Amino acid sequence: MTPEMTRDRAIALGKAMTLVGALPWLERFHGAIVVVKYGGNAMAEEELRRAFAQDIVFCRYAGLRPVIVHGGGPQISDTLDRFGMVTEFRGGLRVTTPEVMDVVRMVLVGQVNQDVVRLINDHGPFGVGLSGEDGGLLTARRRTVSVAGEDVDLGLVGDVVSVDPSTVLSLLDDGRVPVIATVARGEDGASYNVNADSAAAALAVALGAAKLVVLTDVEGLYSGWPADGGPEPTDPAEVISQIGTDELAAMLPGLAAGMAPKMEACLRAVRGGVPQAHVLDGRLPHALLLEVFTAEGIGTMVVPNEPAGGSAAGGAS
Repeated sequence: MTPEMTRDRAIALGKAMTLVGALPWLERFHGAIVVVKYGGNAMAEEELRRAFAQDIVFCRYAGLRPVIVHGGGPQISDTLDRFGMVTEFRGGLRVTTPEVMDVVRMVLVGQVNQDVVRLINDHGPFGVGLSGEDGGLLTARRRTVSVAGEDVDLGLVGDVVSVDPSTVLSLLDDGRVPVIATVARGEDGASYNVNADSAAAALAVALGAAKLVVLTDVEGLYSGWPADGGPEPTDPAEVISQIGTDELAAMLPGLAAGMAPKMEACLRAVRGGVPQAHVLDGRLPHALLLEVFTAEGIGTMVVPNEPAGGSAAGGAS
């Protein structure tokens, strides 16, 4: 046997062992619903966008039932800038007038959503685009934010107060991959822009998902984050691989503004009955496959009332 043939055989054997290693997780999650909140660098960089779509379609062919929830803050800001529309942020949230809401809906539903659907469908005819307004999927209530001790009206910004998952379940039963833009119908009949992290958590609970996965722009939840109450972790090298809901709830007040809603979404999902929620680094190609189908896992996993220090692997929990 030539060295080339030996090398090729070794490569083939390595691929076979990788597939065999995924067998326990394929068995465990076959038929399970996995809600994925998609955003950040994973949405902005072309290589990561392609890798994400491949991961989703792989999960679909492997027998999982993925559901994608997305926002699109950077795309909204770019479009508002092109239109010359100045917007104000209060308490870290965009004040959304009716005119801004028109742009939000146009970008999220008409641009970002269809782009994600196209990425999925490049690998198989599975992606179907929805917004939270379709079929009464998401119902929202107007929210305010406290600034300097006073409640500030944010306009058409809402919190999800109820979910009707019937449309999504029908699509899943038909073998599709629902892709959901986070625009919701309000209790008052208006349209609201809702946070994609919290919407994904509410949907995961309503669907009885096996897990919620939130893609972000950091490696996970850093243990040093709340040490001084500042916006950055004091020890960014140390990522908590597993954390229980009680410990996470105690950490939330000290987290940076960008990380807090993601970890709060994980907390709400697990306390709502989702067995596990994960924060993954969306800058890593195929992060979703590493989480679901390997024993090593990445990022931070939130579980019900368990101490920190365990593995974040999809099958190790």
